[in-house]
Amino acid sequence: MSQEHWSEARLIPTSGINGAEEQERRATSALLAVMTSVREFGRALTQPLGAPAGRVETYIEVPFQLGDRRVYPDGLIRVQRGQRSWTALVEVKTGTNDLDARQLEDYLDVAREHKHDALLTISNEISAVPGQHPTAVDRKKLKKVALHHLSWTQVLSSAVLQKEHRGVADPDQAWILGELIRYLEHPRSGALELDDMGAGWVPVRTAISSGTLRASDKGLSEVVARFDALLRFSSLQLGRRLGTEVVPVLSRRELAEPALRAQSLVDSLVKDGVLHGAIRIPGAVGPLVFKADLRAQRITCHVDIDAPREGRSTTRVKWLVRQLKAAPESLRVESFVLHARGPGQSELLAAVREDPAVLVVDPTRDLKSFRVEMSAPTGTKRGRGRGAFIDSVLAAIDTFYSEVLQNLKAWSAAPPRLREPDKSAIDPLDSNALSSQDGPEATGTSQPPDVATAASQSPEDVSDER
Repeated sequence: MSQEHWSEARLIPTSGINGAEEQERRATSALLAVMTSVREFGRALTQPLGAPAGRVETYIEVPFQLGDRRVYPDGLIRVQRGQRSWTALVEVKTGTNDLDARQLEDYLDVAREHKHDALLTISNEISAVPGQHPTAVDRKKLKKVALHHLSWTQVLSSAVLQKEHRGVADPDQAWILGELIRYLEHPRSGALELDDMGAGWVPVRTAISSGTLRASDKGLSEVVARFDALLRFSSLQLGRRLGTEVVPVLSRRELAEPALRAQSLVDSLVKDGVLHGAIRIPGAVGPLVFKADLRAQRITCHVDIDAPREGRSTTRVKWLVRQLKAAPESLRVESFVLHARGPGQSELLAAVREDPAVLVVDPTRDLKSFRVEMSAPTGTKRGRGRGAFIDSVLAAIDTFYSEVLQNLKAWSAAPPRLREPDKSAIDPLDSNALSSQDGPEATGTSQPPDVATAASQSPEDVSDER
Protein backbone atom coordinates (compact mmCIF):
# COMPACT_ATOMS: atom_id res chain seq x y z
CA MET A 1 0.00 0.00 0.00
CA SER A 2 1.35 3.44 -0.93
CA GLN A 3 1.98 6.00 1.81
CA GLU A 4 -0.65 8.36 0.42
CA HIS A 5 -3.36 5.98 1.69
CA TRP A 6 -2.03 5.90 5.25
CA SER A 7 -4.16 7.51 7.96
CA GLU A 8 -2.28 9.91 10.22
CA ALA A 9 -2.50 9.16 13.94
CA ARG A 10 -4.65 11.65 15.80
CA LEU A 11 -4.68 12.55 19.47
CA ILE A 12 -8.49 12.58 19.46
CA PRO A 13 -9.69 10.11 16.79
CA THR A 14 -13.15 10.33 15.26
CA SER A 15 -13.25 6.61 14.48
CA GLY A 16 -15.08 4.24 16.80
CA ILE A 17 -17.87 6.64 17.76
CA ASN A 18 -20.96 4.48 18.19
CA GLY A 19 -24.10 6.41 19.02
CA ALA A 20 -24.92 9.73 20.65
CA GLU A 21 -23.78 8.66 24.13
CA GLU A 22 -20.26 7.75 22.98
CA GLN A 23 -20.12 10.92 20.88
CA GLU A 24 -21.09 13.05 23.88
CA ARG A 25 -18.63 11.35 26.24
CA ARG A 26 -15.71 11.69 23.85
CA ALA A 27 -16.41 15.36 23.08
CA THR A 28 -16.67 16.16 26.81
CA SER A 29 -13.46 14.35 27.72
CA ALA A 30 -11.52 15.87 24.82
CA LEU A 31 -12.62 19.43 25.59
CA LEU A 32 -12.01 19.26 29.34
CA ALA A 33 -8.62 17.57 28.91
CA VAL A 34 -7.42 20.26 26.48
CA MET A 35 -8.66 22.99 28.82
CA THR A 36 -6.32 21.53 31.46
CA SER A 37 -3.39 21.01 29.07
CA VAL A 38 -3.49 24.35 27.24
CA ARG A 39 -3.48 27.05 29.89
CA GLU A 40 -4.34 29.94 27.54
CA PHE A 41 -7.35 28.09 26.12
CA GLY A 42 -8.64 27.07 29.53
CA ARG A 43 -8.36 30.66 30.67
CA ALA A 44 -10.15 31.96 27.55
CA LEU A 45 -13.19 29.76 28.29
CA THR A 46 -13.37 30.18 32.09
CA GLN A 47 -12.59 33.88 32.48
CA PRO A 48 -15.92 35.13 30.97
CA LEU A 49 -17.72 32.78 33.38
CA GLY A 50 -16.24 34.52 36.42
CA ALA A 51 -13.39 32.14 37.24
CA PRO A 52 -10.09 33.51 38.59
CA ALA A 53 -6.83 33.25 36.66
CA GLY A 54 -5.46 30.06 38.16
CA ARG A 55 -4.77 26.36 37.70
CA VAL A 56 -7.57 24.51 35.88
CA GLU A 57 -8.62 21.01 36.97
CA THR A 58 -11.25 19.01 35.09
CA TYR A 59 -13.14 15.77 35.76
CA ILE A 60 -15.78 13.78 33.88
CA GLU A 61 -18.96 12.02 35.07
CA VAL A 62 -18.61 13.04 38.72
CA PRO A 63 -21.29 11.27 40.84
CA PHE A 64 -23.46 13.26 43.28
CA GLN A 65 -26.24 12.21 45.63
CA LEU A 66 -29.49 14.10 45.12
CA GLY A 67 -32.14 12.94 47.57
CA ASP A 68 -32.54 9.18 47.16
CA ARG A 69 -30.85 8.98 43.74
CA ARG A 70 -27.45 9.56 42.18
CA VAL A 71 -26.90 11.99 39.33
CA TYR A 72 -23.90 12.22 37.02
CA PRO A 73 -23.08 15.58 35.43
CA ASP A 74 -20.94 15.14 32.32
CA GLY A 75 -18.05 17.04 33.86
CA LEU A 76 -16.68 19.37 36.51
CA ILE A 77 -14.26 22.30 36.21
CA ARG A 78 -12.33 23.68 39.16
CA VAL A 79 -10.07 26.73 39.01
CA GLN A 80 -7.87 27.51 42.00
CA ARG A 81 -5.79 30.57 42.74
CA GLY A 82 -4.38 30.93 46.21
CA GLN A 83 -7.17 30.46 48.73
CA ARG A 84 -9.89 31.09 46.16
CA SER A 85 -11.60 28.19 44.39
CA TRP A 86 -14.21 28.39 41.61
CA THR A 87 -16.16 25.26 40.59
CA ALA A 88 -18.67 24.61 37.82
CA LEU A 89 -20.63 21.52 36.86
CA VAL A 90 -20.75 20.77 33.12
CA GLU A 91 -23.58 19.33 31.03
CA VAL A 92 -22.85 18.51 27.37
CA LYS A 93 -25.06 17.64 24.39
CA THR A 94 -23.89 16.86 20.85
CA GLY A 95 -25.60 16.46 17.50
CA THR A 96 -29.24 17.49 17.47
CA ASN A 97 -29.83 16.66 21.13
CA ASP A 98 -31.28 19.56 23.12
CA LEU A 99 -30.69 20.35 26.76
CA ASP A 100 -33.30 19.05 29.21
CA ALA A 101 -34.72 21.60 31.67
CA ARG A 102 -35.46 19.02 34.38
CA GLN A 103 -31.94 17.63 34.21
CA LEU A 104 -30.45 21.12 34.43
CA GLU A 105 -32.58 21.93 37.48
CA ASP A 106 -31.27 18.77 39.20
CA TYR A 107 -27.70 19.89 38.58
CA LEU A 108 -28.51 23.38 39.86
CA ASP A 109 -29.77 21.79 43.08
CA VAL A 110 -26.55 19.78 43.36
CA ALA A 111 -24.43 22.87 42.75
CA ARG A 112 -26.32 24.84 45.41
CA GLU A 113 -26.08 22.01 47.94
CA HIS A 114 -22.31 21.61 47.43
CA LYS A 115 -21.75 25.37 47.17
CA HIS A 116 -20.48 25.24 43.60
CA ASP A 117 -20.42 28.52 41.68
CA ALA A 118 -21.99 27.67 38.33
CA LEU A 119 -23.48 25.20 35.90
CA LEU A 120 -22.06 25.32 32.37
CA THR A 121 -23.97 23.79 29.47
CA ILE A 122 -22.48 23.07 26.03
CA SER A 123 -24.57 22.09 23.02
CA ASN A 124 -25.23 23.02 19.40
CA GLU A 125 -28.00 25.39 20.48
CA ILE A 126 -27.00 29.02 19.94
CA SER A 127 -28.45 31.63 22.28
CA ALA A 128 -30.41 34.31 20.47
CA VAL A 129 -29.01 36.97 22.83
CA PRO A 130 -25.57 36.80 24.51
CA GLY A 131 -26.00 35.88 28.15
CA GLN A 132 -29.44 34.35 27.60
CA HIS A 133 -29.71 30.60 28.14
CA PRO A 134 -31.48 28.62 25.40
CA THR A 135 -33.33 26.47 27.97
CA ALA A 136 -35.87 27.95 30.37
CA VAL A 137 -35.38 26.84 33.98
CA ASP A 138 -36.89 27.83 37.33
CA ARG A 139 -35.44 31.27 38.10
CA LYS A 140 -35.54 30.55 41.83
CA LYS A 141 -32.75 28.01 41.38
CA LEU A 142 -30.42 30.70 40.01
CA LYS A 143 -30.23 32.79 43.18
CA LYS A 144 -26.97 31.21 44.37
CA VAL A 145 -25.76 29.37 41.26
CA ALA A 146 -24.95 30.98 37.89
CA LEU A 147 -26.11 29.29 34.68
CA HIS A 148 -23.89 29.70 31.61
CA HIS A 149 -24.10 28.34 28.07
CA LEU A 150 -21.58 27.84 25.26
CA SER A 151 -22.42 26.59 21.79
CA TRP A 152 -19.96 24.22 20.12
CA THR A 153 -19.52 26.88 17.45
CA GLN A 154 -18.43 29.31 20.16
CA VAL A 155 -16.02 26.75 21.65
CA LEU A 156 -14.50 26.08 18.22
CA SER A 157 -14.20 29.80 17.47
CA SER A 158 -12.47 30.40 20.80
CA ALA A 159 -10.01 27.58 20.07
CA VAL A 160 -9.18 28.95 16.59
CA LEU A 161 -8.77 32.50 17.88
CA GLN A 162 -6.42 31.32 20.62
CA LYS A 163 -4.25 29.16 18.37
CA GLU A 164 -4.13 31.19 15.17
CA HIS A 165 -4.36 34.78 16.41
CA ARG A 166 -3.72 35.21 20.14
CA GLY A 167 -1.11 32.48 20.28
CA VAL A 168 -0.07 29.62 22.58
CA ALA A 169 3.36 29.94 24.21
CA ASP A 170 4.25 26.24 24.26
CA PRO A 171 4.54 24.53 20.82
CA ASP A 172 3.36 21.18 22.17
CA GLN A 173 0.31 22.79 23.74
CA ALA A 174 -0.41 24.57 20.44
CA TRP A 175 -0.35 21.18 18.69
CA ILE A 176 -2.75 19.73 21.27
CA LEU A 177 -5.15 22.63 20.73
CA GLY A 178 -4.88 22.06 16.97
CA GLU A 179 -5.92 18.44 17.49
CA LEU A 180 -9.05 19.59 19.34
CA ILE A 181 -9.86 21.97 16.48
CA ARG A 182 -9.52 19.15 13.92
CA TYR A 183 -11.76 16.94 16.02
CA LEU A 184 -14.51 19.54 16.49
CA GLU A 185 -14.45 20.39 12.77
CA HIS A 186 -15.14 16.74 11.87
CA PRO A 187 -18.86 15.99 11.31
CA ARG A 188 -18.68 12.81 13.41
CA SER A 189 -17.68 14.81 16.51
CA GLY A 190 -21.25 16.02 16.94
CA ALA A 191 -20.19 19.67 17.08
CA LEU A 192 -22.50 20.90 14.33
CA GLU A 193 -22.99 24.27 12.69
CA LEU A 194 -26.34 26.02 12.55
CA ASP A 195 -28.11 24.16 9.75
CA ASP A 196 -31.86 24.64 10.17
CA MET A 197 -34.27 27.58 10.53
CA GLY A 198 -36.76 25.39 12.36
CA ALA A 199 -40.09 23.75 11.60
CA GLY A 200 -41.91 27.10 11.64
CA TRP A 201 -39.84 28.61 8.81
CA VAL A 202 -41.92 27.38 5.84
CA PRO A 203 -45.38 28.21 7.34
CA VAL A 204 -44.21 31.68 8.42
CA ARG A 205 -42.65 32.43 5.03
CA THR A 206 -45.81 31.25 3.26
CA ALA A 207 -48.00 33.43 5.49
CA ILE A 208 -45.80 36.46 4.77
CA SER A 209 -46.14 35.92 1.02
CA SER A 210 -49.93 35.69 1.27
CA GLY A 211 -50.21 38.58 3.73
CA THR A 212 -51.90 36.47 6.41
CA LEU A 213 -49.19 36.40 9.09
CA ARG A 214 -50.34 37.28 12.61
CA ALA A 215 -48.30 37.80 15.78
CA SER A 216 -50.06 34.84 17.43
CA ASP A 217 -49.19 32.37 14.65
CA LYS A 218 -47.48 29.18 15.77
CA GLY A 219 -43.81 28.98 14.90
CA LEU A 220 -43.24 32.74 14.63
CA SER A 221 -41.31 32.96 17.92
CA GLU A 222 -39.10 30.05 16.81
CA VAL A 223 -38.25 31.76 13.52
CA VAL A 224 -37.33 34.97 15.35
CA ALA A 225 -35.08 33.09 17.79
CA ARG A 226 -33.40 31.16 14.96
CA PHE A 227 -32.72 34.38 13.06
CA ASP A 228 -30.95 35.96 16.04
CA ALA A 229 -29.03 32.71 16.50
CA LEU A 230 -28.04 32.93 12.81
CA LEU A 231 -26.70 36.46 13.30
CA ARG A 232 -24.67 35.26 16.28
CA PHE A 233 -23.45 32.25 14.29
CA SER A 234 -22.37 34.48 11.38
CA SER A 235 -20.57 36.78 13.86
CA LEU A 236 -18.65 33.82 15.31
CA GLN A 237 -17.69 32.57 11.85
CA LEU A 238 -16.53 36.00 10.68
CA GLY A 239 -14.66 36.61 13.92
CA ARG A 240 -12.90 33.26 13.57
CA ARG A 241 -11.58 34.29 10.16
CA LEU A 242 -10.65 37.83 11.21
CA GLY A 243 -9.05 36.85 14.50
CA THR A 244 -11.19 39.19 16.59
CA GLU A 245 -14.45 39.20 18.52
CA VAL A 246 -17.42 40.03 16.29
CA VAL A 247 -20.71 40.42 18.14
CA PRO A 248 -24.33 41.31 17.31
CA VAL A 249 -25.35 44.89 18.06
CA LEU A 250 -27.94 45.11 20.84
CA SER A 251 -29.11 48.01 22.97
CA ARG A 252 -28.71 47.98 26.74
CA ARG A 253 -32.45 47.42 27.15
CA GLU A 254 -32.39 44.47 24.74
CA LEU A 255 -29.48 42.90 26.65
CA ALA A 256 -31.30 43.37 29.93
CA GLU A 257 -34.68 42.29 28.54
CA PRO A 258 -34.23 39.84 25.60
CA ALA A 259 -38.01 39.75 25.11
CA LEU A 260 -37.85 43.30 23.72
CA ARG A 261 -35.63 42.23 20.83
CA ALA A 262 -37.86 39.23 20.07
CA GLN A 263 -40.99 41.40 20.11
CA SER A 264 -39.35 43.94 17.79
CA LEU A 265 -38.62 41.21 15.23
CA VAL A 266 -42.13 39.78 15.52
CA ASP A 267 -43.66 43.22 14.87
CA SER A 268 -41.32 43.78 11.91
CA LEU A 269 -42.22 40.43 10.35
CA VAL A 270 -45.96 40.91 10.76
CA LYS A 271 -45.96 44.48 9.47
CA ASP A 272 -43.29 44.46 6.73
CA GLY A 273 -42.08 40.86 6.36
CA VAL A 274 -38.58 41.98 7.35
CA LEU A 275 -35.95 40.48 9.65
CA HIS A 276 -33.20 42.90 10.68
CA GLY A 277 -30.07 43.12 12.81
CA ALA A 278 -26.50 44.38 12.92
CA ILE A 279 -23.05 43.10 13.87
CA ARG A 280 -20.10 45.06 15.22
CA ILE A 281 -16.59 44.40 13.87
CA PRO A 282 -13.69 45.97 15.80
CA GLY A 283 -11.93 48.64 13.73
CA ALA A 284 -14.69 48.95 11.12
CA VAL A 285 -16.10 52.41 10.31
CA GLY A 286 -19.51 51.35 11.58
CA PRO A 287 -21.77 48.37 12.31
CA LEU A 288 -22.69 46.07 9.44
CA VAL A 289 -26.48 46.46 9.24
CA PHE A 290 -28.41 43.51 7.80
CA LYS A 291 -31.98 43.26 6.53
CA ALA A 292 -33.83 40.29 5.02
CA ASP A 293 -37.04 41.22 3.17
CA LEU A 294 -38.95 37.93 2.94
CA ARG A 295 -41.69 39.45 0.78
CA ALA A 296 -39.32 40.80 -1.86
CA GLN A 297 -36.88 37.91 -1.28
CA ARG A 298 -33.93 40.30 -1.06
CA ILE A 299 -31.07 40.66 1.40
CA THR A 300 -29.37 44.00 1.95
CA CYS A 301 -26.23 44.87 3.89
CA HIS A 302 -25.21 48.46 4.49
CA VAL A 303 -22.88 50.63 6.51
CA ASP A 304 -23.09 54.34 7.33
CA ILE A 305 -19.92 56.43 7.20
CA ASP A 306 -19.42 60.08 8.14
CA ALA A 307 -18.42 62.43 5.32
CA PRO A 308 -15.29 64.62 5.60
CA ARG A 309 -15.91 67.86 7.45
CA GLU A 310 -14.05 70.03 4.98
CA GLY A 311 -13.91 70.54 1.21
CA ARG A 312 -16.63 70.95 -1.40
CA SER A 313 -19.44 68.42 -1.68
CA THR A 314 -18.03 66.79 -4.82
CA THR A 315 -14.64 66.51 -3.11
CA ARG A 316 -16.27 64.60 -0.27
CA VAL A 317 -17.98 62.25 -2.70
CA LYS A 318 -14.69 61.60 -4.50
CA TRP A 319 -13.09 60.76 -1.14
CA LEU A 320 -15.61 57.94 -0.71
CA VAL A 321 -15.40 56.72 -4.31
CA ARG A 322 -11.61 56.34 -4.07
CA GLN A 323 -12.12 53.87 -1.22
CA LEU A 324 -14.60 51.85 -3.28
CA LYS A 325 -12.34 51.32 -6.29
CA ALA A 326 -12.51 47.51 -5.90
CA ALA A 327 -16.24 47.38 -5.08
CA PRO A 328 -18.85 46.16 -7.59
CA GLU A 329 -20.69 48.78 -9.66
CA SER A 330 -24.05 47.46 -8.44
CA LEU A 331 -23.50 49.01 -5.00
CA ARG A 332 -25.95 51.74 -4.06
CA VAL A 333 -24.50 54.90 -2.52
CA GLU A 334 -26.70 57.41 -0.71
CA SER A 335 -25.67 60.87 0.52
CA PHE A 336 -27.25 62.82 3.39
CA VAL A 337 -26.94 66.57 3.96
CA LEU A 338 -26.51 68.30 7.30
CA HIS A 339 -29.69 69.08 9.28
CA ALA A 340 -31.92 67.19 6.85
CA ARG A 341 -34.49 64.48 7.52
CA GLY A 342 -35.74 61.66 5.38
CA PRO A 343 -33.98 59.84 2.54
CA GLY A 344 -30.96 61.31 0.80
CA GLN A 345 -29.78 61.36 -2.79
CA SER A 346 -29.16 57.79 -4.01
CA GLU A 347 -27.37 56.42 -7.08
CA LEU A 348 -25.55 53.26 -8.17
CA LEU A 349 -21.78 53.29 -7.73
CA ALA A 350 -21.28 53.06 -11.50
CA ALA A 351 -23.04 56.43 -11.99
CA VAL A 352 -21.22 58.03 -9.06
CA ARG A 353 -17.86 57.01 -10.48
CA GLU A 354 -18.66 58.75 -13.76
CA ASP A 355 -20.04 61.91 -12.15
CA PRO A 356 -19.67 62.48 -8.38
CA ALA A 357 -22.04 65.46 -8.64
CA VAL A 358 -25.03 63.09 -9.00
CA LEU A 359 -25.02 62.74 -5.19
CA VAL A 360 -25.04 66.51 -4.68
CA VAL A 361 -28.49 68.10 -4.78
CA ASP A 362 -27.56 71.49 -3.34
CA PRO A 363 -23.88 72.53 -3.51
CA THR A 364 -24.46 75.14 -0.81
CA ARG A 365 -25.38 72.51 1.80
CA ASP A 366 -22.69 70.37 3.44
CA LEU A 367 -22.83 66.59 3.13
CA LYS A 368 -23.09 64.91 6.52
CA SER A 369 -22.74 61.17 5.79
CA PHE A 370 -22.96 58.39 3.23
CA ARG A 371 -24.65 54.99 3.17
CA VAL A 372 -23.13 52.17 1.12
CA GLU A 373 -25.53 49.29 0.45
CA MET A 374 -25.27 45.90 -1.26
CA SER A 375 -28.28 43.81 -2.27
CA ALA A 376 -28.61 40.12 -3.15
CA PRO A 377 -31.39 37.54 -3.56
CA THR A 378 -32.31 35.53 -0.49
CA GLY A 379 -32.69 31.79 -0.30
CA THR A 380 -35.98 30.26 0.81
CA LYS A 381 -35.12 26.76 2.06
CA ARG A 382 -35.00 26.13 5.82
CA GLY A 383 -31.85 23.96 5.78
CA ARG A 384 -28.39 24.34 4.28
CA GLY A 385 -27.18 24.15 0.69
CA ARG A 386 -28.06 25.80 -2.56
CA GLY A 387 -31.14 28.02 -2.32
CA ALA A 388 -31.10 27.97 1.50
CA PHE A 389 -31.79 31.06 3.60
CA ILE A 390 -28.89 30.39 5.99
CA ASP A 391 -26.30 30.12 3.21
CA SER A 392 -27.57 33.27 1.47
CA VAL A 393 -27.24 35.24 4.72
CA LEU A 394 -23.70 33.98 5.42
CA ALA A 395 -22.63 34.67 1.82
CA ALA A 396 -24.10 38.20 1.84
CA ILE A 397 -22.32 39.18 5.07
CA ASP A 398 -18.98 37.73 3.95
CA THR A 399 -19.19 39.38 0.53
CA PHE A 400 -20.14 42.80 1.88
CA TYR A 401 -17.33 42.76 4.42
CA SER A 402 -14.65 41.55 1.99
CA GLU A 403 -15.60 43.82 -0.94
CA VAL A 404 -16.76 46.94 0.90
CA LEU A 405 -16.48 47.28 4.65
CA GLN A 406 -12.88 46.19 5.18
CA ASN A 407 -11.71 48.79 2.63
CA LEU A 408 -13.44 51.78 4.22
CA LYS A 409 -11.57 54.12 6.57
CA ALA A 410 -12.96 56.99 8.59
CA TRP A 411 -11.97 60.53 7.59
CA SER A 412 -9.50 62.42 9.77
CA ALA A 413 -8.44 66.03 9.43
CA ALA A 414 -4.90 66.77 8.24
CA PRO A 415 -2.65 68.26 10.93
CA PRO A 416 -2.04 72.03 10.70
CA ARG A 417 1.10 73.03 8.80
CA LEU A 418 3.69 75.58 9.90
CA ARG A 419 3.87 78.80 7.90
CA GLU A 420 7.24 79.18 6.27
CA PRO A 421 8.34 82.86 6.24
CA ASP A 422 10.19 84.29 3.23
CA LYS A 423 13.75 84.32 4.60
CA SER A 424 15.03 86.47 1.74
CA ALA A 425 12.69 89.30 2.79
CA ILE A 426 13.62 89.27 6.49
CA ASP A 427 16.77 90.79 7.92
CA PRO A 428 17.62 88.99 11.20
CA LEU A 429 19.27 92.23 12.46
CA ASP A 430 16.22 94.36 11.69
CA SER A 431 14.29 95.18 14.88
CA ASN A 432 11.14 95.52 12.77
CA ALA A 433 11.29 91.89 11.56
CA LEU A 434 8.09 89.83 12.03
CA SER A 435 8.04 87.96 15.35
CA SER A 436 5.91 85.02 16.46
CA GLN A 437 4.87 87.20 19.40
CA ASP A 438 3.63 90.06 17.17
CA GLY A 439 -0.10 90.51 16.75
CA PRO A 440 -1.88 90.87 13.44
CA GLU A 441 -1.50 94.67 13.61
CA ALA A 442 2.07 95.09 14.83
CA THR A 443 3.09 98.77 15.04
CA GLY A 444 5.43 99.91 12.33
CA THR A 445 5.36 96.57 10.48
CA SER A 446 3.35 95.12 7.67
CA GLN A 447 2.62 91.47 6.89
CA PRO A 448 4.57 89.89 4.06
CA PRO A 449 2.45 89.34 0.97
CA ASP A 450 2.43 85.56 1.27
CA VAL A 451 1.28 85.69 4.93
CA ALA A 452 -1.46 88.22 4.16
CA THR A 453 -2.70 86.08 1.29
CA ALA A 454 -2.81 82.93 3.45
CA ALA A 455 -4.66 84.76 6.21
CA SER A 456 -7.31 86.01 3.80
CA GLN A 457 -8.07 82.56 2.41
CA SER A 458 -11.00 80.59 3.77
CA PRO A 459 -10.40 77.11 5.35
CA GLU A 460 -12.18 75.53 2.39
CA ASP A 461 -9.84 77.22 -0.10
CA VAL A 462 -6.80 76.07 1.87
CA SER A 463 -8.06 72.49 2.01
CA ASP A 464 -8.77 72.51 -1.73
CA GLU A 465 -5.23 73.72 -2.46
CA ARG A 466 -3.87 70.86 -0.43
